[in-house]
Amino acid sequence: MGRIFEVRKSTMFARWDRMAKQFTRIGKEIIIAVKAGGPDPGTNAALRRCFQNARSVGMPKDRVEAAIKRAQGKELVNYDEILYEGYAPHGVALLVETATDNHVRTVANVKSHFNKGGGALGNSGSVAFQFKKMGVFKLKPEGLNAEEMELELIDYGLEELGESTGENGEDILVVRCAFADFGNMQKALEEKGITPLSAELEWIPTTTVPVTDAQAEDVSKLIERLEQDDDVQKVFHNMG
Repeated sequence: MGRIFEVRKSTMFARWDRMAKQFTRIGKEIIIAVKAGGPDPGTNAALRRCFQNARSVGMPKDRVEAAIKRAQGKELVNYDEILYEGYAPHGVALLVETATDNHVRTVANVKSHFNKGGGALGNSGSVAFQFKKMGVFKLKPEGLNAEEMELELIDYGLEELGESTGENGEDILVVRCAFADFGNMQKALEEKGITPLSAELEWIPTTTVPVTDAQAEDVSKLIERLEQDDDVQKVFHNMG
């Protein structure tokens, strides 16, 4: 029983850590969105996206409101969004999105993570050409007709519509569009009364690198190291 309890406790703490990281990431995104477009979600599409993502991870309303107040406060922390590029072990390309108030600290930490994880930090442009930045909307499939949606959303920039599985094993619909069409797609879904589970801008690989299970574990360890860094928002890879 003791071992079972320890396993459950470890799983619970891991879930809490993941949730705390998600809250921190979205909190920074809210600050950046408010600074760029103001605190009114009615006129700030980026802020509406943040609200959707906050709901999808169960972020408390008071934390969302606190982030908005911080963005408007006199002692505002200015976050710069910086993209780092590099290679993990076994030739897997990584893109690391960060939001930082200290460039020197962030680049030093990211470089250290790559080195300790068996990878190498690259120069700007060394990896990004292997990815395409896209808008990714995840939807509940209930009440939606995928074939009809595909026809209706093509005019708003739809490039891909597929099915996937959520973290809890639930079925979800995934809508992808070009980065430039993100706002159009978000507006189209809103007008149809569809509230996405999440709405993100993601780097989608155009080519993938096949890896064995053991190699994938090596890469995943480096990704985990990076994701634990407070300045890192998201990490994208091209593992096949």
